[in-house]
Amino acid sequence: MTLEIAILGCGSSAGVPRVGQGWGACDANNPKNRRRRCAILVDKPGPNGPTRLLVDAGPDIREQLIAAGVDRIDALLLTHAHADHIHGLDDVRPLTMQMRRLIDCYFDAPTWETIGVRFDYLFRTPPGSAYPPLLIPHLLTDGAAVAPEGPAGPLAALPFRLNHGDIDALGFRFENVAYTPDVKVIPDESAEFLENLDLWIIDTLRYRPHPTHFSLVEALEMIEKFQPKRAVLTNLHTDMDYETLRAQLPDHVEPAFDGMRLAV
Repeated sequence: MTLEIAILGCGSSAGVPRVGQGWGACDANNPKNRRRRCAILVDKPGPNGPTRLLVDAGPDIREQLIAAGVDRIDALLLTHAHADHIHGLDDVRPLTMQMRRLIDCYFDAPTWETIGVRFDYLFRTPPGSAYPPLLIPHLLTDGAAVAPEGPAGPLAALPFRLNHGDIDALGFRFENVAYTPDVKVIPDESAEFLENLDLWIIDTLRYRPHPTHFSLVEALEMIEKFQPKRAVLTNLHTDMDYETLRAQLPDHVEPAFDGMRLAV
């Protein structure tokens, strides 16, 4: 199977540049250093159009979807309930209008505890409101794949548990592609889902250690351990200048940039 991955955003929680703090070590003249919050599209191509999954919907998702020319998705997957991954959920509203249907939204129980309250109106019509819901809720189970349907048929997404400091987050595997944008520790029970990968898009926040994210050293150690054919570093902070970082990496590892497209 061929999958096409679009990196909609690869920036850390406040993006690059940061409000009031600027570009850090990143060269402001290089457009690959301008980073929105983390999100990806996963497409399974087909003759009638792709089956398309969106992973996460942070505060930048409106501009990200417009920039990518997206007019439909078949499902929305959420890794966890931190603001930089969910605070654009309302901006999928025009897609429901365009498609004339609700969007299937997949998440784990801890994420539902947050979004079911904060974004209750997206899942049901509140009393006294005339606005219809946008999303159909689906609860994920670790290690149990779901397969949303689309024009190219089902596209399997397998969720697995990751430690993200004080909370857990989900990673997802799509065929031989893994996406782990927020991770500090890979639990033993999740290691099997990172074997035999063609592509791993992996959290690499900064050079120095961090309590809730992989540092560059930690990410490279995990890449060496699991041996994906190709790795792309995401969730990049302001100390991670694109060209500087790229020059330090092995041939099969590279930094992400917003708008990057990957075929697997």
